[in-house]
Amino acid sequence: QVQVVESGGGSVQAGGSLRLSCEASSKTLIRSCMAWFRRAPGQERELVAALRPFDGSTYYGDSVKGRFTISQAPGRNAIYLQMNSLKPEDTAMYYCAANGPCRGNANPLHYDYWGQGTQVTVSS
Repeated sequence: QVQVVESGGGSVQAGGSLRLSCEASSKTLIRSCMAWFRRAPGQERELVAALRPFDGSTYYGDSVKGRFTISQAPGRNAIYLQMNSLKPEDTAMYYCAANGPCRGNANPLHYDYWGQGTQVTVSS
């Protein structure tokens, strides 16, 4: 069983920045992705960004392109999400997931391991 732990959420005003961190307890399938998803109240879970540690390929949801950056920690099973120019509509619970498909529209059901989530709140 792979354990996934997130950190770094919080509250910020619109236009501000936050950085989320995620670490998995062990490596997953070599060509699979680690990803960030989010769920806003009353909405479905959506992909924010994904990264394939094997080659560093990245994938983004349309709503965050140009504002958010996903990256990996060299030599570790860890990823980061740098969130800039935050908007109130970015307010959600953010989840890190591991061992899933590498697509910008990936279905969360296809990811095997999940963290508990970290809250991001953006005020106007």
